Amino acid sequence: MRSRYTAFVLKDSGYLLDTWHASTRPARLGLKNTPDYCSLQIKSSGSEEHVGWVHFIAIHREEAGFGFLEERSDFRREDGRWYYLKGKTSQGVLKPARNEPCPCGSEKKFKKCCD
Repeated sequence: MRSRYTAFVLKDSGYLLDTWHASTRPARLGLKNTPDYCSLQIKSSGSEEHVGWVHFIAIHREEAGFGFLEERSDFRREDGRWYYLKGKTSQGVLKPARNEPCPCGSEKKFKKCCD
């Protein structure tokens, strides 16, 4: 999952397609309008034999602050490699309080960083 997040940050469509299961892989993947992701939070994950899942929140910058993409991704293992199958997503706007950690991942308080 972390490698796919990095591929989204780098806009590496080749890697994303290579790690997408053949049964659900799109023919092309346009990343031109991909948000400017700045942090990833893994909420939970699990696996059993050849199936796995990851629940994550990816934070991205927007013109007026921060947004998020939350997904529960399903994966399948074949020949020792994990492949992305599908995900159930939701999106929204983040509104951190001034004393909360900054969503950009700097580990500073929001008021001292990106506020």
